[in-house]
Amino acid sequence: MRLFVKKYKLLLWLACLLVCGFLATSMVSYLSSRDAIRHGISDQALPLTGDNIYSEIQKDLLRPIFISSLMANDTFVRDWVLGGERDTDQIVRYLKAIKDKYGMITSFLVSDQTLRYYYAGGMLKDVRENEPRDTWYFRVRNMKAPYEINVDPDMANSDAMTVFVNYRLQDEHGKFIGATGVGLTLDTIGGLIESYQTRFQRRIFFVDRTGAIVLAGKSMQHQLGSIHKQAGRASIAGQILNNRTEPTQLEYRRDASNVLVNSRFIPELNWYLIVEQDESSEVAQIQKVFFVNLAISAVITLLVLGIALFAVNRYQRRLERMAATDSLTGLLNRQAFEFVNQQSMLSAERSGRSLSAILFDLDHFKQINDSHGHLAGDAVLQALALIMRRTVRESDVLCRWGGEEFLVLLPDCPLAQAIGVAEKLRVAIAEHDFPIPDGAYRITASLGVAQCLPQESSESFFARADQALYRAKDAGRNRVEVSG
Repeated sequence: MRLFVKKYKLLLWLACLLVCGFLATSMVSYLSSRDAIRHGISDQALPLTGDNIYSEIQKDLLRPIFISSLMANDTFVRDWVLGGERDTDQIVRYLKAIKDKYGMITSFLVSDQTLRYYYAGGMLKDVRENEPRDTWYFRVRNMKAPYEINVDPDMANSDAMTVFVNYRLQDEHGKFIGATGVGLTLDTIGGLIESYQTRFQRRIFFVDRTGAIVLAGKSMQHQLGSIHKQAGRASIAGQILNNRTEPTQLEYRRDASNVLVNSRFIPELNWYLIVEQDESSEVAQIQKVFFVNLAISAVITLLVLGIALFAVNRYQRRLERMAATDSLTGLLNRQAFEFVNQQSMLSAERSGRSLSAILFDLDHFKQINDSHGHLAGDAVLQALALIMRRTVRESDVLCRWGGEEFLVLLPDCPLAQAIGVAEKLRVAIAEHDFPIPDGAYRITASLGVAQCLPQESSESFFARADQALYRAKDAGRNRVEVSG
């Protein structure tokens, strides 16, 4: 493992840089996109949805307010009340005509003189101060504004929740003489909420001043109740109920998701309009892009590392070949041979097999260099390397020992067999026509053969082969001598 790390240290650093670079770039891009989406939802999308709903509500309420104003300023209604409310059928027909003409769910009149509640079906009841359902009337009596909008159950319509426009009725001197107005069903606003929830995939609902959810779409019916007791919303309930008509941007955590909130107080309804959206639904898209970017980065990193690894290995193998082989002949050089020899000697010692060596050099090689030049001498050495490869076994190790000296290491080869190989090599050299610029040139070689003895050192082993080589030279050259 240490050798691997040392060998590919540069590639490991390159991999780390690429991974860190791609990861940092993808992460910065993801975070920037996520923040942009968050700000887009919080600062634009949710307020715009709230504005649209608010505008729709105002549009839907503007017509009932106008109708209630007409009723409160109608001289017939004023005179009928001031005239003592003598003919009930007259006001009932009037209220029914208003209800039918304008498509309201109800129309009403309450006289302050008799405290009678009239509607399109007749006289409903007498209002009383100690009756909780009648508190709205006494509130209207004491208020300074010309009208109010409130939501109450409509007794005349089976207590259906209804949006009432309560308009003050005054005589010509400005004295309060009663209240009149119309009502429209909450289904109008509820349908609007449902359509917006479906279109924009956002939660839209209303809460009253206490924090109770009073109106929501069908998908939120299971979440009705007080926001003070709901997970996530409870943490921002106090900030929602702030009486501000301007939009308020908030957020909370729920189910490991960030929820962005836009709230505003709607005075006409005395409610808060809440628009929510889970950030995760929008962020999921850029998360996909983030993971795609990571996948692309991983592929690019692997490609770059693969190309770099291929180039480094190729270059390293080339360096290793240059360091281990003789550049002229392609045979092992002496330094690389020493490592191979150590392994061969250890293997022979463990297995008990023979290990022999042939050390030889070319006879009178110096004359070739002197007479024909070093290029001719190099050509001879290259040709000699080819002869050696053709003559010995593939398992034998060939080495340029130095200058014109060469060594053949013969694993699993006893001395007698090694002598035969040496003789075969000597004959092949002697019979070969070496290319010389002015014609073919015959060259001979002197060879020394030795077999490694048990527990013998490599220095002693090759020294004996060297001694045999010099005996071959002293004996007349072009011969094989054996170390005794």
